[in-house]
Amino acid sequence: MKTITRNHTFIILLLGVLIVFSFGSLFLGRYYVEPGQVLKLLWSGLLGSPLDSVDKTVVLDIRLPRLFIVILVGAGLSVSGAAFQGCFHNPLVSPDVLGVSAGAGFGAALGILLTDGVNGVTATMAFAFGILSVVLSLLLSRIKSESSILALVLSGIIVSAVFNALISLVKFVADTDSQLPAITFWLMGSFANTTYAELGQIVMPILAGITVLIAIRWRINVLTLGDEEAKTLGIKPGKTRFIIIAAATIITASAVMVAGIVGWVGLIIPNLCRMIVGSDHQYLMPASCLCGAVFLLIVDFIARVVTPSEIPIGILTAIIGAPFFALVYKKTEGC
Repeated sequence: MKTITRNHTFIILLLGVLIVFSFGSLFLGRYYVEPGQVLKLLWSGLLGSPLDSVDKTVVLDIRLPRLFIVILVGAGLSVSGAAFQGCFHNPLVSPDVLGVSAGAGFGAALGILLTDGVNGVTATMAFAFGILSVVLSLLLSRIKSESSILALVLSGIIVSAVFNALISLVKFVADTDSQLPAITFWLMGSFANTTYAELGQIVMPILAGITVLIAIRWRINVLTLGDEEAKTLGIKPGKTRFIIIAAATIITASAVMVAGIVGWVGLIIPNLCRMIVGSDHQYLMPASCLCGAVFLLIVDFIARVVTPSEIPIGILTAIIGAPFFALVYKKTEGC
């Protein structure tokens, strides 16, 4: 009972922190807006008659859509990471293990090359190639008569390597004055210039994916016992694993489509939450969801206020994630 109460308390605390940090991100930044003015703008926006001012543009048109996208991406990547780690019985697995990030990165790079900029075509190609990369990984893993988790992971490594090579090829042929900088900056990940249109593109896919993964969290618990045990409890491991992969892929491809490649979130946060709430996915999934949103909000705030020119989000998540990966590896060695 003490553990259950502690886990519930932690999740409620995370929700409170998320609400506080979300509000803080609307008035804090290089352009400061009074908290009272933010509340007034939000209220007038709900009534459909927002005040016409610079503050309104900053809060409602720039920071608010960015806030929602950051929360969705952070929550989605973290939940996907927790689901994949349970699905593959490995705490060092992340949502891009099947090549979705590399595939989406190639799609975006190709879109920038063909259309001379980041636009709707680029986002669509990023999403499509992200889905394609996972399909290729699944097909490749079935070359052997008997597919396994190891074969699936190895297939993802192969597909990622191919798409990373294709990204390098696109960079090589891209125009060095305009296309190459755009491709390089996009691949580093950023929430700059996000809009309500982009929010509309990802809100349903990510929310649907998160809902599916949280709804089947008890099945993920069963999967962690092994396939034989899962079958004896009435769970079909192959079907359940496919649902997890499909939901996580849609989430990750959607995130990459609007924000570029944001690494490490799906690896860091689930492991951090596992240390606090344990390995029961009943608590691990919602905790990872909320903690991922809070984490990415903090990192995004740092990215946009530390220097005059915004730091790509992928750089900061890697700086934080790499040492944490070493810590997790140390704790899991010998397992």
